[in-house]
Amino acid sequence: MHRPVDSFDRTATFHLGTAAFLIAATFLIAAALLLPRTGWAGPGAETYNEFLEKELIYPNQEWQDYVTEVGERILAVSPHAGRNYTFAVTDQSMVNAFATPDAYIFVTRGILAHFNSEDEMAAVIGHEIGHVVGQHGKRKLSRARLGELLGWLGTFATGTSATYGLANTLTQASLAGYGREYELEADEYGAGWLVDAGYDPRGLLNSIQMLRDHDDFQRTINNRPAVYHGILGSHPAHEKRIHELVAQSQGSVMEVLDEPERDFFAMLEGLTYGDESAAGVVKDGVYYHGALRLLLEFPQGWDVRATSVEVFGTPPSPGDDAQIGVKRVSPPDETQTPEEYLTKTLRRDDLQDGEAIQVGPYSGYWADIEVSSGDAQKRKIAVVYKDGGVYLFNGELGKSGDPEVFEQQFRETVMSFRAMTAADLRVINNQKLKVVVAEPGQTYAQLARGIPLKSHGEETLRVLNGHHPRGEPRAGDPIKLVE
Repeated sequence: MHRPVDSFDRTATFHLGTAAFLIAATFLIAAALLLPRTGWAGPGAETYNEFLEKELIYPNQEWQDYVTEVGERILAVSPHAGRNYTFAVTDQSMVNAFATPDAYIFVTRGILAHFNSEDEMAAVIGHEIGHVVGQHGKRKLSRARLGELLGWLGTFATGTSATYGLANTLTQASLAGYGREYELEADEYGAGWLVDAGYDPRGLLNSIQMLRDHDDFQRTINNRPAVYHGILGSHPAHEKRIHELVAQSQGSVMEVLDEPERDFFAMLEGLTYGDESAAGVVKDGVYYHGALRLLLEFPQGWDVRATSVEVFGTPPSPGDDAQIGVKRVSPPDETQTPEEYLTKTLRRDDLQDGEAIQVGPYSGYWADIEVSSGDAQKRKIAVVYKDGGVYLFNGELGKSGDPEVFEQQFRETVMSFRAMTAADLRVINNQKLKVVVAEPGQTYAQLARGIPLKSHGEETLRVLNGHHPRGEPRAGDPIKLVE
């Protein structure tokens, strides 16, 4: 079976740069070379096993099979035909894909949500296979530079705000010299394999444009840096070469293309979207914060609320006059124990019955606060160190209520503090993609009114559907929504 070659109307607006195609793949390849080896496992196998342990392999077998089918189709026309590759979808909202030297190709569900065809997905997978075929992980790099790149594994595994910042510390000058060479070579390989596998080579251009649109959306709309790709600046020679590659490939494309492996938009229906917990979610008395990757459980039945700076809980009965709150505070300017943080940085001289504590893997300290005025029966304070952050707990029991019960409630709340798991994220991340057919005259502003996104709904739909920054749906086109 074949499919007609679609018309293409986006190349005139393209401004392609070196950043355009998943620079992070090079980072992971380089970083993996220094990973400690266990047994005979290579870096990709170790990474895959780590993702399994953290429950970060997307739990949808249809998507795992689909990505593998497309990967094997590209692989069959490459110099590595017949070799053993592993293709996996990770349960991460970031827009990325990456490869390891031992032929593991990882694709995030976040990037899948932004593709608009199997051709685009195949282009990305082909690009990553190109990194493996080109042996880009064997490039000799300095020990110090590789040491910097090791932090990327933490980003892929946890997605914490701390590791996001790491990417911005990488020096453009230290990477630009070989980064462009690798990315262009992977593009050259991928473009040829797309044609040989029966895909539209313009999927490469569409994929690059999607990544650039997403970068621009992150910078201009969400005010966030583009971390996972787009680290290197644009490079005219690279842009020109990519266009030449696709133009040359188009000359060898038949009038019809091979049928895709599956109905891409049918597969998108129900795909988990985004990270709903990124700004903090309260569910059944438990506070989840996806960006900080922390979880906190309040006493059963308490009313839990969160602001932009603090989360706090209160008892359901008006007869119980109590409150427990926690907020993230600035770390100390110098190395301090949790107790020293309270006494030196916060200058607390009213602590009583203090005790060093261990909250899972995190060190902490809690104490009573001397009640010298006011109507409180009891005041408590605690501090916990987690992943470079400092979390401050405060508790107060007013005129009514049992001090011993409150003491136990405060302690249990502090001790419930832990890192979130992928399973926790799936409990609260309920957003899914839904595919509809655009009606005449429909706009993204209209469609955004019916989706649950808290901010920038219209702009989000545009970038999801390849119409960033000002495009509108065309009647009869499949359009991705969030529900």
